[in-house]
Amino acid sequence: MTVANVATVGVHIVDILARPVEHIPEGQDTVLVDQIRLTAAGAAAGTAVDLVKLGNTVVTMGAVGDDELGDFLVAVLGRRGVDATRLVRRAGEQTAASILPIRPDGGRPSFHVPGANLGVTYADLDVPALRAARAIHLGGMDVTFGLGDPEFFALLDSVRAAGTIVTMDLLSEMPDLLGPARAFLPHVDYVLPNESQVLLMTGERSVADAARALLADGPRGVLVTLGESGSLVVTGDSAERVPALKTDVSDTTGCGDAYCAGFITGLLHGRDVLTAARWGTAAAARVATGLGSDAGLTDLESTLALL
Repeated sequence: MTVANVATVGVHIVDILARPVEHIPEGQDTVLVDQIRLTAAGAAAGTAVDLVKLGNTVVTMGAVGDDELGDFLVAVLGRRGVDATRLVRRAGEQTAASILPIRPDGGRPSFHVPGANLGVTYADLDVPALRAARAIHLGGMDVTFGLGDPEFFALLDSVRAAGTIVTMDLLSEMPDLLGPARAFLPHVDYVLPNESQVLLMTGERSVADAARALLADGPRGVLVTLGESGSLVVTGDSAERVPALKTDVSDTTGCGDAYCAGFITGLLHGRDVLTAARWGTAAAARVATGLGSDAGLTDLESTLALL
């Protein structure tokens, strides 16, 4: 079995997307749409698919239900080139899923069931595979409560000391979940929240102050994604804005996951943090052009051609 150079850990979701949706019909009325897709999504699964498209070998870890949605998720991850053999199947539990009616402007309200993600624990992880990876991406630590474990923190500290890059993204916009996720920050290199998340995590009023507050918890850098305004990259004494790339936005689902994938890929190619953030920006721009968390992104060369 090929050793993966990136391991993603955390949230795995099946997304059911429809586009365009301007309203929910009354009663049992039907509205015709242009497109419906099912995709592998979530801060671990969606990022894993994007990482493979950008040329990485990837193993993903977490939990899904022993149900039809779980069957689909495992199958589609395999078709996309992700090693999903370490995913735990939970008997009697539902695989996490979201229904996303995508508005004409690309906005994405959602209906979500968290499912098996809530029960992921350190015991579910393949420690040798994590130790073998050059990068570990923690996706959705605000909802995978069981991973806030001293044993997992010790593992992260150990692999970082050996040169592995550890990044972290978040899923929710709920203060009661985001606050405890700060416990991971001393054990990661880079955290990549969106604007709402960084403000909710810290209680600060400005994104820059909020990013500084998270930086004080111990990571090497905080990268705040700001939608059409790009991202803010805060490291040490530096805070620099990376502008978004102009693109025809079809659907913003998965843009944050793509940003993470591009950023990680840049770091693994030896690029500095700002350059890696630009790689993330380009990956997010590609994904915004299609429907779903992996749409529009094909390979590293065409992604970097945007820069």
